[in-house]
Amino acid sequence: MTATHEVTNQVPLPYGHDTAADPALLAALHRAGAGWAEPELRELGRLAGSEQAAEWGRLANENPPVLRTHDRFGHRIDEVEFHPYWHELMRTAVGHGLHAAPWRDDRPGAHTARAAKFFVWGQVEAGHTCPVSMTYAAVPALRATPGLAAEFEPLLAATEYDFGLREPHGKRGLIAGMSMTEKQGGSDVRTNTTTAVPRPDGGGYLLTGHKWFTSAPMSDLFLTLAQAPGGLSCFLLPRVLPDGTRNRLRLQRLKDKLGNKSNASAEIEYDEAYGLLVGEEGRGVRTIIEMVNMTRLDCTIGAASGMRLGATRAVQHALHRRAFGKALVDQPLMRNVLADLVVESEAATTVAMRLAQATDAALAGDAQEALVRRLGLAVAKYWVCKRGPAHAAEALECLGGNGYVEESGMPRLYREAPLVSIWEGSGNVAALDALRAMAKHPETVEAFLGELDAAAGADRRLDAAVAGLRKQLTDLDQLEYRTRRLVEAMALAFQGSLLVRHGDPAVADAFCASRLGGDHGAAFGTLPPGPDAAAIIDRARPVPAV
Repeated sequence: MTATHEVTNQVPLPYGHDTAADPALLAALHRAGAGWAEPELRELGRLAGSEQAAEWGRLANENPPVLRTHDRFGHRIDEVEFHPYWHELMRTAVGHGLHAAPWRDDRPGAHTARAAKFFVWGQVEAGHTCPVSMTYAAVPALRATPGLAAEFEPLLAATEYDFGLREPHGKRGLIAGMSMTEKQGGSDVRTNTTTAVPRPDGGGYLLTGHKWFTSAPMSDLFLTLAQAPGGLSCFLLPRVLPDGTRNRLRLQRLKDKLGNKSNASAEIEYDEAYGLLVGEEGRGVRTIIEMVNMTRLDCTIGAASGMRLGATRAVQHALHRRAFGKALVDQPLMRNVLADLVVESEAATTVAMRLAQATDAALAGDAQEALVRRLGLAVAKYWVCKRGPAHAAEALECLGGNGYVEESGMPRLYREAPLVSIWEGSGNVAALDALRAMAKHPETVEAFLGELDAAAGADRRLDAAVAGLRKQLTDLDQLEYRTRRLVEAMALAFQGSLLVRHGDPAVADAFCASRLGGDHGAAFGTLPPGPDAAAIIDRARPVPAV
């Protein structure tokens, strides 16, 4: 009998690697003075690269959350049931401080260290990072009311994951969600119709309305926006009230999403739900904007994390797969594609970590860094998140038909990629936010240009790009119509400046040649001759865990 199932030319499973062995990430960590976090980051990286963690991510997605509105007796319970591996993912993330822990950590670079861990662990499974991110982002909003911050911040920052529907003060740690958008408004939250009426006894407010998207509805606390007597305001709603009864938050349905399957996103109705005012009445958007800025930072980190995963998977496949007599990685055109994917990945990683570093500095009182962060974050959120889906598609294509099969993990990466470009403001919202920052705070433009000028004279292509950008910034004709073109140019110059100053020389050369120079194509894999493609690819070679 002829053997028909001898398996040859197949690629080893992508396990047993240290996902923290990322030269661009580690260099950024040390530049920010957060090198103290590297041992824990490497520990997390080894777990992230393990087959065990991959199974947690796979099964959490193949068994998505289920809404249980009532128990078997007909009592309203409004609970979401998750696969056990979702809880393992959450327990790991919280245990390593990927949530609100940096707010209680006075070590230098605490937020940059947290960003690096978020980047590494997000490569296992992106869905659970949504509640992790919102818990991180809730703290600066709560600080608008010091009493609330003092009450809840220690529990939000606690490194114990304590899932279950119980009164917040009786738990070892809390998770926070966010509930802002409504059917009629989306990003235009000022059109929200949910109302908040002060209770007659003066103890909080009663909220009534419908929320179109509520992220992580199984959370312990929610930040939401509602129309109070003094205007649109921010409120904190617990799921369980101090007396142990359930708050009147009614889960209507879970959204059936393109990706992000492991994470629950719900429509919720508030039926005179109890809430506490955060900040002042009428200043809801101003109060919650810091939460939005923090989650936008995480969108950028998440996009960079996905690009790194896609690049390393593509490189691993090309190293082990043979076609037409030699390894794919030795085929010139494939080598060009792989190098281009690595260049895009490292550019995204470098700018995301730079913004995390700026966050640390801004929180420490550095006014200049706060200005760089304000404009740089809007610019990077637009561009890095926009590049993610195209990068995922190209990385998937490197695996050929194997990449189109669910078992490869690449379809999940591909479905996940568009989310961060939509979450916390789609492309137009992010681009217009950059325009708003420049109009309302012109000093952010000078700070941003100062960041770019730090690399002046190092690369003629970068110098030409910055000169062109300055011209665009002075040409105000039809500015809103061409905002995307302007913000793209700003993002590319920002990334180029960082890579020229801090990146690998081969990566910086390839980036400037293909993104800022005149010799470039629109697709990945169109790097011009010159950059050392082999050296670039080697930076994404999976490193065995030791």
